[in-house]
Amino acid sequence: MPAIILFGGGIAAGFVLAAALRALLVRLLPARLAHVARGMPITAAFGILVILAYIFVAIFAPVLAPYPEREVVGAQYLPWSAENPLGTDKLGRDMLSRLIFGARNTVGIAFATTALAFVVGSILGLWAALMGGWIDQAMSRFVDALMAIPALIFSLLLLTIFGTSVTTLILVIAAVDATRVYRLSRSVAQGIVVMDYVEAALLRGESTWRLITREILPNAMAPLVAEFGLRFCFVFLAISALSFLGLGIQPPTADWGSMVRENAALITFGDITPLLPAGAIALLTVAVNFVVDWQLHRASGLKD
Repeated sequence: MPAIILFGGGIAAGFVLAAALRALLVRLLPARLAHVARGMPITAAFGILVILAYIFVAIFAPVLAPYPEREVVGAQYLPWSAENPLGTDKLGRDMLSRLIFGARNTVGIAFATTALAFVVGSILGLWAALMGGWIDQAMSRFVDALMAIPALIFSLLLLTIFGTSVTTLILVIAAVDATRVYRLSRSVAQGIVVMDYVEAALLRGESTWRLITREILPNAMAPLVAEFGLRFCFVFLAISALSFLGLGIQPPTADWGSMVRENAALITFGDITPLLPAGAIALLTVAVNFVVDWQLHRASGLKD
């Protein structure tokens, strides 16, 4: 019961801070952006607040953490105390410090993976829609074949073959998710390439790269930005799931998924410490979805 009360109080405090953040943005931003901030729902403000907090923790992790990421500070599974606010893990490392460093590792790798997937998938999707013909058909059928394989199973297979280094993890997850980005960007671009201004640019002899970057991409940006947020959530959860299964971010690097696996035995004794990394994963996922929902609503042009 105390944990539920504490959780409820934290959520309520978060929404109060979100309202304060929205009011601050309205006062500080230029008139056009202030109008956007004024119409921001409280859930989106809460999402932005959480995202900013995670970014702050990730950047300043070495300053905020009481101990180094990999240092053994005591016996294994020590209870919560003044020296170790969240106790220690199975090797005697400080859980709070590893939770803080996990923000840098898990979120940073997920963001890099999502960015790579979007650069590759969106460029190929826009290019395929612009070129059409056999190029579009060949690429689309290849992507369909890859998407027919369940993403988690495909990722596990590739990681088993190529290893589990951070670079390999980023490349594998980016390759799997680029197929989803390709489908969306191609679908959006197909409705744009038939527009008169694209036809006019073609008649002017504009290059393919200029057509993609100057004519198609700006008009496809709204759904792509929203998809970036959603895709980040999927990548973030996929990396955490792979780490929980032992094929993601490898020890001794702190990672929220592996922290849940390594300390799951504590749940048997009523200790909620292993649930904190899972809660951190869930909170960021919900926060990003709040912001994405707001952006999708704005892009749709619908009124409340």
